[in-house]
Amino acid sequence: MDRSRSKTLYQRAQQILPGGVNSPVRNFGRVGGNPVFMVRGDGSHVFDADGNEYIDYLGSWGPLILGHSHPGVVEALRKACGNGTSFGMPTEMEIKLAELVQEAFPSIEMIRMVNSGTEATMSAARVARGYTGRDIIVKFEAGYHGHGDGFLIQAGSGAATFGIPDSPGVPNDVAKLTMSLPYNDTRSVQELFRARGDEIACVIVEPIAGNMGLIPPRTGFLETLRAETEKHGSVLIFDEVMTGFRVAFGGAQELYGIRPDMTTLSKILGGGLPVGAYGGRREIMEMVAPVGGVYQAGTLSGNPLAMTAGYETISRLKEPGTYERLEEISERLEVGLNAAARDAGIPVRLNRVGSMFCGFFTDQEVFDFDAASSSDSEQYATYFWNMLDRGMYLAPSRLECGFVSLAHTEEDVDNTIEAARESLNMISNR
Repeated sequence: MDRSRSKTLYQRAQQILPGGVNSPVRNFGRVGGNPVFMVRGDGSHVFDADGNEYIDYLGSWGPLILGHSHPGVVEALRKACGNGTSFGMPTEMEIKLAELVQEAFPSIEMIRMVNSGTEATMSAARVARGYTGRDIIVKFEAGYHGHGDGFLIQAGSGAATFGIPDSPGVPNDVAKLTMSLPYNDTRSVQELFRARGDEIACVIVEPIAGNMGLIPPRTGFLETLRAETEKHGSVLIFDEVMTGFRVAFGGAQELYGIRPDMTTLSKILGGGLPVGAYGGRREIMEMVAPVGGVYQAGTLSGNPLAMTAGYETISRLKEPGTYERLEEISERLEVGLNAAARDAGIPVRLNRVGSMFCGFFTDQEVFDFDAASSSDSEQYATYFWNMLDRGMYLAPSRLECGFVSLAHTEEDVDNTIEAARESLNMISNR
């Protein structure tokens, strides 16, 4: 494929944007080469600056569960823009979206809209500290909860990809208030709470880890988090930025039957526009200003465009058969990719929960960061470029998820499986 226009754009971008991008993993640092610059999306397909077409399994890193440029969402946004892009004043759409979220997540008795997942997690942790009067945050190795200072301690996603377990600029006095445990390690959770449970303000966790590749929780892990936090009066925060409305209408907490104290949301919540939210039990959320003393504010929070896109998207997810359809098409992809790897004799461990998936080039089960990070990065990079050259856009890092949308068709999936078969055979025959 000719990508000369993308190469030229990247050269320009590097002169004015750090690394030529506005988010680290976009610069293809772990797969090599130049990033691809996009100009248009339509359903399950995206089109780059050179006119090349790709079947998209990134979906803007998860938000586009309906696919690109969904006509209903686009039309609703067109009307909303005509009425005004921002007011800094209350609108009814804020209430409508909040009520829809509450319907999906019964654990969210009150909610505050913000502008990003990072804002949501930072705010939730602050509220948890204010509510408990404690300082310590517990997270899990390679779990990524945005770029707030307290979360960049053995963080995942771009931080893990580039080998930066602790970001420069995070003060030591802040870092030492965050304790990081191995994901899926029930015993370490119990031991920490036994030793310091009464000092812990909150535990924040991706109930399905999505920033060290896709790693589902082992049986008993989430249940232990719930039991220990209840026992010691700590706040359990489910970071459902990725999983909310994705793995089920009510997110991972619906899927696994665990009710957290607080939940953070983003991605699908905004239907492709910048958004975030945090919410939870009423008594906790009443700590937030102007009702309580925990301060948080935002000029564009609850802006009418993001609220509209979110409402239009989530309303459609309520339609009968939606998640059954997502499961059907995602399973078809999983079965086909596994068969392609098996036939090529390439060891690949494909993890999938609903419409989230990730393939690790390894012959071992992947249930923690050590296993994920030991997967073969060179094979993934080769596979990525083989697939890109065949019109398949995957995450440009082995430690990121892929996403299936309702716009993906059986033909898309079958074409993807055939491309994977060719790509894996090329690796096998090298």
